[in-house]
Amino acid sequence: NYIGAGVASIAFSGLLYGVVQGKYDYRVENIKVRLQNLPNAFKGLRIVQISDAHLGSFVGKPKQVLEALKSINDLKPDLILFTGDLVNMNSSEAEPWIEEFANLKAPRGKFSIMGNHDYAEYGEFEPGESEASVRRLHEIHAEMGFQLLLDEHVHLESKEGSKIVLAGVENWGRNFGKKGDLKKALSGSDCENLTTLLMSHDPNHFEDEVMDGLAPVDLTLSGHTHGMQMGIKIDFLGINYSPVSMIYKRWGGLYKEGEQYLHVNRGFGVLAFRGRVGMPPEITVIELT
Repeated sequence: NYIGAGVASIAFSGLLYGVVQGKYDYRVENIKVRLQNLPNAFKGLRIVQISDAHLGSFVGKPKQVLEALKSINDLKPDLILFTGDLVNMNSSEAEPWIEEFANLKAPRGKFSIMGNHDYAEYGEFEPGESEASVRRLHEIHAEMGFQLLLDEHVHLESKEGSKIVLAGVENWGRNFGKKGDLKKALSGSDCENLTTLLMSHDPNHFEDEVMDGLAPVDLTLSGHTHGMQMGIKIDFLGINYSPVSMIYKRWGGLYKEGEQYLHVNRGFGVLAFRGRVGMPPEITVIELT
């Protein structure tokens, strides 16, 4: 009985901490990615990746979240990439946050994609409401200063004229809808000859359509898993575990397959369980070398 009560107390305390404090314990993850044939002009490019804001999960506008967003500018990003799931169900959840996201600054631009929760497919909607929510969410991305990539690409060009490709696909997941069209997104990009970055919300897309040379993409940026908002991450001991690893082989951090990389951001917000235990919310700084 004593042992059972002790275990229950520890579990309850952990969950309580996760709800009260853990979901606000923002961490900056700094990683370097060495890409072959990266033009000299882009060496040292600083990308800040954020993902899975799930703005509908916050009650009001918590001070800790506002401070975390403000801190992004202090990281001096050249490029800011948001990899999907701005909301939980409806575009209205993002309306109060437009100014805060608009205040994020990056000289090479801010780009975003849609996640599975952004299509208004969760919850009950009257006829036409889902489509209206998606249209409004597209507008909100623009009002926040993000260029939303919907199965399309842009070229980032240096002053000297060298280029890299940045592509973004609509959500593509094994169990969450295959809306994205990678071939369309890369069409006309010259990705076979240029360093290519891809934004794709679900990391399964990397496994099924990118890795092993299936697509000429050097670095894929994903989110979606949240690290299940629960796990153990102790960097100096090399410990990085979450139960979500039983569902997603590549669920958090940087992975390399041959000369192709995948980075899975563990998420900025929360969903369902309104807390985080041992799996803090993440802002990633990726430096290309």
